[in-house]
Amino acid sequence: MFVDSVSFTVSSGKGGQGCASFRREKFVVKGGPDGGDGGKGGDVYFLVDNNTDTLSSLKGRSVIKADNGRQGEGRTKTGKSAQPLIIVVPPGTQIIDDETGDILLDLLEEGQKELFLEGGKGGLGNVHFKNSRNQRPTYFQPGLPGQSRKIRLELKLIADVGLVGYPNVGKSTLISTTSNAAPEIANYEFTTLTPKLGVVEVGDYNSFVMADIPGIIDGASDGKGLGLEFLKHIERTKTLLFMIDIANYRTTIDQYNVLKEELKKFSTELSGRNYAIALTKTDAYYGEDVEADIKSFIKEIGLELSDSNEYGFDKSLPYYVQDLTYSRFDESKPFFVLPVSSVTHLNTNSIRFALYELIGQTKK
Repeated sequence: MFVDSVSFTVSSGKGGQGCASFRREKFVVKGGPDGGDGGKGGDVYFLVDNNTDTLSSLKGRSVIKADNGRQGEGRTKTGKSAQPLIIVVPPGTQIIDDETGDILLDLLEEGQKELFLEGGKGGLGNVHFKNSRNQRPTYFQPGLPGQSRKIRLELKLIADVGLVGYPNVGKSTLISTTSNAAPEIANYEFTTLTPKLGVVEVGDYNSFVMADIPGIIDGASDGKGLGLEFLKHIERTKTLLFMIDIANYRTTIDQYNVLKEELKKFSTELSGRNYAIALTKTDAYYGEDVEADIKSFIKEIGLELSDSNEYGFDKSLPYYVQDLTYSRFDESKPFFVLPVSSVTHLNTNSIRFALYELIGQTKK
């Protein structure tokens, strides 16, 4: 089960109390205090693990607490310190103060381990309080209490390419065709209820991560549909692939404008990310002239048709791709506008190489 938000109270362990003890041994005339110190309470750490992709293991828990330190013992024996509590989370997890909304930690890198709450210090035993005026102290220190905090964990998936589009435009089909992901595919809207990640292989040694995000509709940034709940998952994606259904009753330009507007409302930074456009379901087109519609859309967004074919695009339908031979990448324009069909595999192979090139431009 995919869970991307959980709330609970987390507490570090209390320190163990010191010990009041006195040395008594056979044939030893003078004894004295020998109470040991208490052990330290358990610390709380967060650890990022790439093998974890959900917060489901933390769902339903209201309190997570580290163990307390053990009490000190006689013969100046220190109590055992508690083991640290390590909470394993997937990369992209934010630790947020549930009361103020402040972001306390942003966990991104595999193996990243952050101390969140420190355990209480153990109390001193009575051996520390012996002096010339008090040879027989009977008191000791209690352990210091641990720390406690009410937090919320928010998971924002990390991917190289995020698929953005209306429901049922072919996002799940494309990611299943080009990657190792196996999302549910059906002919109705909102088939995808949770984000899916897939690794797309490009040649023998290169790959990138693609994220299938649940459909965005008009008004998603205001909470309509599932958009508001899952728009956060494309915040961390380096590049966006706009999926526009050319066989939909909505016009291609209307779909494009709504997607751009919803992204801008949700995050100005997100709306400025590098992007490309895939015109999907060309096999299901029911209009009079699919070629003319594609040309019209490319012209409407201020672009011109291309002849470049370095990525192996199928030339049976028109397309646009930025020519980087003699010029720099223009971030204000889509890297490509490409007709695709996951059913007939039109351009599904070559789009992998074009997206990999787009990711490379983003890193520069």
